[in-house]
Amino acid sequence: MTTTGATAFNLEFTEIAEEAFERAGREMRSGYDLRTARRSMNLMTIEWQNRGINMWTIEQGTINLIPGVVTYALPLDTVDLLDHVIRTGQNNISTQADLTISRISVSTYATIPNKLNTARPIQVWVQRMSGQQTPANIATTAAINASVTSIPVTSVVNLASSGFIQLDNEIIYYNNLDVATNTLQACQRGQANTTAATHTIGTTVYIPNPPCITLWPVPDNSTPYQFIYWRMRRIKDAGDGIETPDMNFRFLPCVTAGLAYHIAMKIPEGLERLDMLKAAYEEQFNLSAGEDREKATVRFVPRMLRAR
Repeated sequence: MTTTGATAFNLEFTEIAEEAFERAGREMRSGYDLRTARRSMNLMTIEWQNRGINMWTIEQGTINLIPGVVTYALPLDTVDLLDHVIRTGQNNISTQADLTISRISVSTYATIPNKLNTARPIQVWVQRMSGQQTPANIATTAAINASVTSIPVTSVVNLASSGFIQLDNEIIYYNNLDVATNTLQACQRGQANTTAATHTIGTTVYIPNPPCITLWPVPDNSTPYQFIYWRMRRIKDAGDGIETPDMNFRFLPCVTAGLAYHIAMKIPEGLERLDMLKAAYEEQFNLSAGEDREKATVRFVPRMLRAR
C-alpha cells in the first residue's frame, strides 16, 4: 500500500466549528452559529495565553537605541518579553557582543535615585500596557510630513512630560514638550512597528498606551546599541471561515475539543455533554501543552551582589 506522501493536513475555521458543533450535539446551521463559534474561539485562545507560553507565538525583535531616549514602544500585539540582551558592535562580526540586561519591576525603577544617568543600559522595566487608545481631545495645528520631529498641537496641558501619541495609524514618542508653544519635541516617528507618515492640519491626537520598555541607564553615545528581545505575541484572531487557525498543527485536536466545550455551554443540546467535553478538552490541552515546550538543559543564572 502507498501513502499520500503529504503531511499538510490542516483545518479551516469553518471545519473546526462544524466538528465542534457536532461534538456538542448540534449541526452548524446558520451564520449566527459561525459567528458565535468565532467569538468562543477568540476567547479560548486568549485563555491559552493566560495558561502559559505558546511556543509558536515567540518572535525575535530589534530596537535601535537612540542616545538620550529612555522609552521605546513594542509591537501592539506583544503579550510579554521572554528574554532580552543589549547588542554592541552589531555591524562588525568580530566585535559584536550580546550583553546581559536584567529585568526590573516598576517599584525597583521608581527607587533609582538618578534616572538620567547615561551609560550602557543594564536594566529594563517592561510596561505591559493594553495598547488601547484614548482621545487626547487635542489636534495638530499644522501639516506634518514623515520626517519632522516637532509637532504643534492645540494644547499640551493634559499631556505627560514625555510619552506616546497616535496620529492616524502612526504611533510617535515625544521626549519633551514646550508649554509656551504647545509643541511636542524630539519626536521619534513610527514607533511600535508603525510607519512614519504625513498628517494633515487638524488631525486628531490619541494616546495609544502601547506596551513598551524603559531602560536604565539612559543610552549614551559611546557606541551604537541595539535592544534584542524575544517576545510572546498574541494568537491571531479567528477568521471569517476560510482561514486556518494561527497555531501549531499539534493543537488542532485541542482547539476542536475546546471549542466544542465552549459551544456546549451555550446550547441546550450540549448541557448533558458538558462534563465529558470539558474532560476531553483538558486532556487534549495537557497533551498539546506538554509537547509544546522547550526541550533543552535547564540553566539557572544567580544574581551576584557584592558586599559594600
